[in-house]
Parts: sequence; structure tokens; C-alpha cells
Amino acid sequence: IVPKGRITVLIGGSGSGKSVIMKHIIGLMQPDEGTVKVFGKDLKQLPSDELLKLRERFGMVFQGAALLDALTAAQNIAFPLIEHRFPKADVKARTDEILEALKLTEIRDRLPNEMSNGQRKRVGLARAMVTRPELIIYDEPTTGQDPVLTRYLDDMIVEAQEMFPITSLVVSHDMPSAFRVADQIAMLADGRILAAETPERLLQAEDPMVRRFIYAGTPEGERAARELAASDG
Repeated sequence: IVPKGRITVLIGGSGSGKSVIMKHIIGLMQPDEGTVKVFGKDLKQLPSDELLKLRERFGMVFQGAALLDALTAAQNIAFPLIEHRFPKADVKARTDEILEALKLTEIRDRLPNEMSNGQRKRVGLARAMVTRPELIIYDEPTTGQDPVLTRYLDDMIVEAQEMFPITSLVVSHDMPSAFRVADQIAMLADGRILAAETPERLLQAEDPMVRRFIYAGTPEGERAARELAASDG
């Protein structure tokens, strides 16, 4: 359901299974039934060494940036390269390259507690990008953020998509953000995908569960909620 080279936003309420799907994609969980394929490979069939190799092909941007407090911006960005035993010259070259690309050179020597929230998020993105992944996963990037920072993060996601040859999966329940950044929005409920459409087509969805979620707090959302209640009763 994630088209190559596009931004897909996975939406759904709390407990809908968004985090479970994300854990399956990165190989932390295995499905009891069915298959999860990443880059055409069935993760359940991969031996551990091949799974580790596959993980090198994607990057993760964590909800709170998850920077290491004792490391500078540059050191945080270089960390995955060092973990994967890249040569020192490559570590420096790639770190310098991504610092410049994401306009972070001025804060390269700052510790996380010396950065703004936006800068920490950007360093988190740089760390995910430095290995030159094919897939980037964003875990609830705008949760708990004010409107100004939310818009900044939305722009950052779109900018990264335009700058690098990547596929992006954004896990979110922030509707305005989802509709700003997405090429495709997939709606998850009760462990299944109810719809996977462009933002424009999703707005025309007939499924009352989808409409209740995307129009929450509006008259259309209330109508959808009444339809669901009537069908349940």
C-alpha cells in the first residue's frame, strides 16, 4: 500500500494498529497470519542476518527525535554510520553532506539541550537520512507540537521528499498535517485498511467510519457517527 517515491500517511485512532504495523515493517514483530512485505521480501521468511541487512535500507524518525543527550548534532547524525562500521572518511563525508543539505551546519557542535524543538527534529531526520535509505518512517512527527512547529515539520517532510530519492511512510492521527503532506492516505481501523486514496478522493469516501474520523468535530463527522450508531443498533 506504500507507493515508491511518494508520501503515504497512515491514519487511525488510538488502538487501531498503527504502531503494530510500524513494528512489523521494521521487523520488531512478526504477523500471526498473513505476510508483511518490504521491498518485495516477506519479512517472516527472512533469516536474521538478511533482516539486519534489509533494515539498512530504511531510516526511522522518532516521535521525540530520540537524540543521544551526550552527543552533538554531528555525532548524533554520524551514529548509525559508526554502528554499521562505515570507514571514518565516509562517516565524515556523509555527515558533512547531510548537515549542509538540511541546513544544520551552524548547530553541528550543539548538544540536544542547546537546540530548539525544530532543530532537534531536523537532526533526527538527518540521522535517518545519512545512511541514504530508500524508505523513511516518521512516527507521529507532529504529536504534541504547537501549530507553528507542526507546519514547520510538515514542510520538512515534503522538503526531504523533494530533495532525496526516498519513499516516506508517516504514521499520524493529525488530520490537517496528513492532508498537507500526503500523496496517499491510508485509513486503518480494527487492524485493517479501510481506504487507501489520494487526499482528494479520501474526502469523498462513503465509508462512515472513514468519514467520522477525517471529519471529526464537524457536522459531516456527526452524521457519519449517527450512521455507524444506527448500523450497530
